[in-house]
Amino acid sequence: MSQILPFSAGFWLLFFSAAALGGIVRFWLMNFLSRKLGMALPWGTLLVNCSGAMTLGLLAARVAEAEQAQLLWLVLGIGFLGAYTTVSSFSLQTLSLWQAGQWQRALLNVLLTVLLGLAAVTLGFYWGQA
Repeated sequence: MSQILPFSAGFWLLFFSAAALGGIVRFWLMNFLSRKLGMALPWGTLLVNCSGAMTLGLLAARVAEAEQAQLLWLVLGIGFLGAYTTVSSFSLQTLSLWQAGQWQRALLNVLLTVLLGLAAVTLGFYWGQA
């Protein structure tokens, strides 16, 4: 990933489309899981962040091997996954749990997000190297 690609109109269209799709998928998954699993914990945000971390790990392992993969990294890694994952939602939902007096759930949300996120990115990276 040493070269910088020329940022043509086609690149930006692809990049913005990937980012829009990432945001749409995140919105859909978060709402779907909230309806199915309830709101005791922000399950949708947890799944989105962990699956995004695993996908980014997989992509990082694959891109590290391929010189021509910079476009894939920019479009999927930054565009799609940048819009798909969300630290801001995680932070706000954790604060909301804390403010509601549910400090145990707030702490559980932090621990699950960090530990599962690290496990997911590691798993994705090793899958990508296989």
